[in-house]
Amino acid sequence: MSFTTNPSIDVPAARALLAANPDTLVVDVRTPAEFETAHIDGAINLPLDQVDAHLNRIVTDAGGRILLICQSDNRANQACGKLATAGLDTATVLTGGMNAWISAGGPVDRGRQRWSLERQVRLVAGAIVLVSVLASIWYPPARYVAGAIGAGLTFAALSNTCAMGMLLARLPHNRGAGCDVDASLTRLSRAGAAK
Repeated sequence: MSFTTNPSIDVPAARALLAANPDTLVVDVRTPAEFETAHIDGAINLPLDQVDAHLNRIVTDAGGRILLICQSDNRANQACGKLATAGLDTATVLTGGMNAWISAGGPVDRGRQRWSLERQVRLVAGAIVLVSVLASIWYPPARYVAGAIGAGLTFAALSNTCAMGMLLARLPHNRGAGCDVDASLTRLSRAGAAK
């Protein structure tokens, strides 16, 4: 388990970067549904689950600075780590992600409103724990389900990954209108060629 830190910048620094260098490519690694809900103008959507599949192309085609963003910065940090390991050292993570961007009054393009993946994980994990604790009144071994969820959440925090989040991201309602990965990669390629 690695606890390396990726290069990151806060919202004011990101806004200054985008103003000073409009060629900075904003890559949003959230699900298509989250991206559709709200995203930074001009951002491309390349969901985290697609980064591994296209890692070589991203590293080859990317040029200049890339600003990675997700909802809170967890998935962006994962993507940045993968890209850095593959040899791309121009990626930076927006600290606090879209949560921080919106809180700071950053401009966003809004679409159909949906719950963020983190909120969905909290709902599902909380509901499973609540139901298993209530069920343990009649069937005592049900409390072990609550313990398993607690262990899973602890592991998720320590490893900076979330299996439940990855599963929820695959559900149809999180796919949104869809993400055209090829179009995103082509735009990434054009941005790299322009540098």
